[in-house]
Amino acid sequence: MENRSWIIRITLMSVAVSVVFTLVSDKVIGGAGYIASFLVLLVFVLLGIIFDVIGVAVTSAVEAPFHSMAAHKERGAVEAIRLIKNANKVSSVCNDVVGDISGIVSGTTAALIAARLANSFSLNELFLQLAVSAVVTGLMIGGKAAGKLFAMSKTTDIILRVGRIISILPKKSKER
Repeated sequence: MENRSWIIRITLMSVAVSVVFTLVSDKVIGGAGYIASFLVLLVFVLLGIIFDVIGVAVTSAVEAPFHSMAAHKERGAVEAIRLIKNANKVSSVCNDVVGDISGIVSGTTAALIAARLANSFSLNELFLQLAVSAVVTGLMIGGKAAGKLFAMSKTTDIILRVGRIISILPKKSKER
Protein backbone atom coordinates (compact mmCIF):
# COMPACT_ATOMS: atom_id res chain seq x y z
CA MET A 1 0.00 0.00 0.00
CA GLU A 2 2.87 2.41 0.85
CA ASN A 3 4.44 1.78 -2.57
CA ARG A 4 1.16 2.44 -4.38
CA SER A 5 0.71 5.70 -2.44
CA TRP A 6 4.27 6.77 -3.31
CA ILE A 7 3.76 5.96 -7.00
CA ILE A 8 0.58 8.04 -7.08
CA ARG A 9 2.27 10.94 -5.26
CA ILE A 10 5.35 10.90 -7.50
CA THR A 11 3.15 10.76 -10.59
CA LEU A 12 1.10 13.76 -9.46
CA MET A 13 4.29 15.59 -8.48
CA SER A 14 5.69 14.94 -11.96
CA VAL A 15 2.59 16.38 -13.60
CA ALA A 16 2.73 19.47 -11.37
CA VAL A 17 6.46 20.09 -11.92
CA SER A 18 6.04 19.59 -15.66
CA VAL A 19 3.19 22.11 -15.78
CA VAL A 20 5.17 24.68 -13.78
CA PHE A 21 8.35 24.25 -15.87
CA THR A 22 6.41 24.41 -19.12
CA LEU A 23 4.46 27.51 -18.05
CA VAL A 24 7.66 29.26 -16.95
CA SER A 25 9.32 28.38 -20.23
CA ASP A 26 6.32 29.51 -22.26
CA LYS A 27 5.84 32.80 -20.38
CA VAL A 28 9.50 33.80 -20.38
CA ILE A 29 10.29 32.72 -23.92
CA GLY A 30 7.02 34.04 -25.33
CA GLY A 31 7.86 37.62 -24.45
CA ALA A 32 11.63 37.56 -24.20
CA GLY A 33 14.51 38.23 -26.51
CA TYR A 34 16.98 35.61 -27.61
CA ILE A 35 19.43 36.17 -24.77
CA ALA A 36 16.72 35.74 -22.11
CA SER A 37 15.39 32.68 -23.96
CA PHE A 38 18.82 31.07 -24.01
CA LEU A 39 19.28 31.92 -20.33
CA VAL A 40 16.00 30.17 -19.48
CA LEU A 41 17.16 27.19 -21.51
CA LEU A 42 20.47 27.19 -19.63
CA VAL A 43 18.60 27.30 -16.30
CA PHE A 44 16.61 24.19 -17.26
CA VAL A 45 19.80 22.38 -18.28
CA LEU A 46 21.56 23.37 -15.04
CA LEU A 47 18.53 22.34 -12.94
CA GLY A 48 18.62 18.91 -14.57
CA ILE A 49 22.34 18.55 -13.87
CA ILE A 50 22.20 19.84 -10.28
CA PHE A 51 19.28 17.62 -9.31
CA ASP A 52 20.93 14.64 -10.99
CA VAL A 53 24.03 15.29 -8.86
CA ILE A 54 21.91 15.37 -5.71
CA GLY A 55 20.09 12.17 -6.69
CA VAL A 56 23.34 10.30 -7.32
CA ALA A 57 24.97 11.66 -4.15
CA VAL A 58 22.07 10.66 -1.91
CA THR A 59 22.05 7.08 -3.22
CA SER A 60 25.78 6.69 -2.64
CA ALA A 61 25.94 8.49 0.72
CA VAL A 62 26.74 6.77 4.01
CA GLU A 63 24.95 7.83 7.20
CA ALA A 64 27.85 7.43 9.65
CA PRO A 65 29.60 10.77 9.15
CA PHE A 66 26.31 12.62 9.47
CA HIS A 67 25.54 11.01 12.85
CA SER A 68 28.81 12.42 14.13
CA MET A 69 27.97 15.83 12.66
CA ALA A 70 24.49 15.69 14.18
CA ALA A 71 25.97 14.85 17.58
CA HIS A 72 28.08 18.00 17.25
CA LYS A 73 24.94 19.99 16.30
CA GLU A 74 26.21 20.78 12.80
CA ARG A 75 23.48 22.52 10.83
CA GLY A 76 21.99 20.28 8.12
CA ALA A 77 23.28 16.98 9.48
CA VAL A 78 19.91 15.77 10.77
CA GLU A 79 18.31 16.69 7.46
CA ALA A 80 21.10 14.88 5.61
CA ILE A 81 20.37 11.72 7.61
CA ARG A 82 16.70 12.04 6.70
CA LEU A 83 17.65 12.40 3.02
CA ILE A 84 19.82 9.27 3.13
CA LYS A 85 17.15 7.25 4.96
CA ASN A 86 14.75 8.20 2.15
CA ALA A 87 17.31 7.89 -0.64
CA ASN A 88 14.97 5.97 -2.94
CA LYS A 89 12.34 8.70 -2.80
CA VAL A 90 14.83 11.57 -2.88
CA SER A 91 16.54 10.01 -5.88
CA SER A 92 13.20 9.57 -7.67
CA VAL A 93 12.29 13.21 -7.11
CA CYS A 94 15.73 14.54 -8.05
CA ASN A 95 16.62 12.27 -10.96
CA ASP A 96 13.23 11.33 -12.36
CA VAL A 97 10.95 14.25 -11.58
CA VAL A 98 13.18 17.32 -11.74
CA GLY A 99 16.03 15.84 -13.79
CA ASP A 100 13.97 14.16 -16.49
CA ILE A 101 11.41 16.93 -16.73
CA SER A 102 14.23 19.47 -17.06
CA GLY A 103 15.55 17.43 -19.96
CA ILE A 104 12.17 17.26 -21.65
CA VAL A 105 11.35 20.93 -21.12
CA SER A 106 14.82 22.02 -22.24
CA GLY A 107 14.30 20.04 -25.45
CA THR A 108 10.97 21.71 -26.04
CA THR A 109 12.42 25.11 -25.19
CA ALA A 110 15.31 24.50 -27.59
CA ALA A 111 12.84 23.66 -30.37
CA LEU A 112 10.84 26.84 -29.69
CA ILE A 113 13.99 28.97 -29.76
CA ALA A 114 15.14 27.34 -33.00
CA ALA A 115 11.74 27.94 -34.61
CA ARG A 116 11.79 31.61 -33.54
CA LEU A 117 15.32 32.04 -34.88
CA ALA A 118 14.38 30.42 -38.17
CA ASN A 119 11.30 32.63 -38.56
CA SER A 120 13.10 35.83 -37.58
CA PHE A 121 16.11 35.35 -39.81
CA SER A 122 14.62 33.25 -42.64
CA LEU A 123 16.96 30.37 -41.85
CA ASN A 124 16.51 26.65 -42.39
CA GLU A 125 14.31 25.58 -39.46
CA LEU A 126 15.29 21.90 -39.61
CA PHE A 127 18.99 22.73 -39.51
CA LEU A 128 18.52 25.11 -36.57
CA GLN A 129 16.40 22.63 -34.65
CA LEU A 130 18.99 19.91 -35.18
CA ALA A 131 21.85 22.21 -34.18
CA VAL A 132 20.20 23.67 -31.09
CA SER A 133 18.84 20.28 -30.02
CA ALA A 134 22.23 18.62 -30.46
CA VAL A 135 24.00 21.30 -28.41
CA VAL A 136 21.40 21.16 -25.62
CA THR A 137 21.50 17.35 -25.57
CA GLY A 138 25.29 17.39 -25.44
CA LEU A 139 25.31 19.92 -22.60
CA MET A 140 22.72 17.97 -20.64
CA ILE A 141 24.31 14.54 -21.07
CA GLY A 142 27.89 15.77 -20.73
CA GLY A 143 26.93 17.83 -17.69
CA LYS A 144 25.17 14.90 -16.07
CA ALA A 145 28.14 12.61 -16.75
CA ALA A 146 30.52 15.13 -15.15
CA GLY A 147 28.01 15.67 -12.36
CA LYS A 148 27.86 11.96 -11.57
CA LEU A 149 31.65 11.81 -11.23
CA PHE A 150 31.52 14.86 -8.97
CA ALA A 151 28.64 13.40 -6.94
CA MET A 152 30.49 10.13 -6.36
CA SER A 153 33.63 11.92 -5.17
CA LYS A 154 31.95 14.58 -3.00
CA THR A 155 28.92 12.72 -1.68
CA THR A 156 29.18 13.84 1.94
CA ASP A 157 29.79 17.49 1.05
CA ILE A 158 26.88 17.58 -1.40
CA ILE A 159 24.38 15.95 0.95
CA LEU A 160 25.46 18.16 3.85
CA ARG A 161 24.96 21.28 1.69
CA VAL A 162 21.51 20.07 0.64
CA GLY A 163 20.76 19.31 4.30
CA ARG A 164 21.79 22.85 5.23
CA ILE A 165 19.48 24.30 2.60
CA ILE A 166 16.62 22.15 3.87
CA SER A 167 17.41 23.20 7.46
CA ILE A 168 16.60 26.83 6.69
CA LEU A 169 13.24 26.02 5.08
CA PRO A 170 10.10 26.51 7.17
CA LYS A 171 9.38 23.54 9.45
CA LYS A 172 6.20 22.52 7.60
CA SER A 173 8.15 22.00 4.33
CA LYS A 174 10.63 19.66 6.06
CA GLU A 175 7.92 17.26 7.20
CA ARG A 176 6.67 16.45 3.71
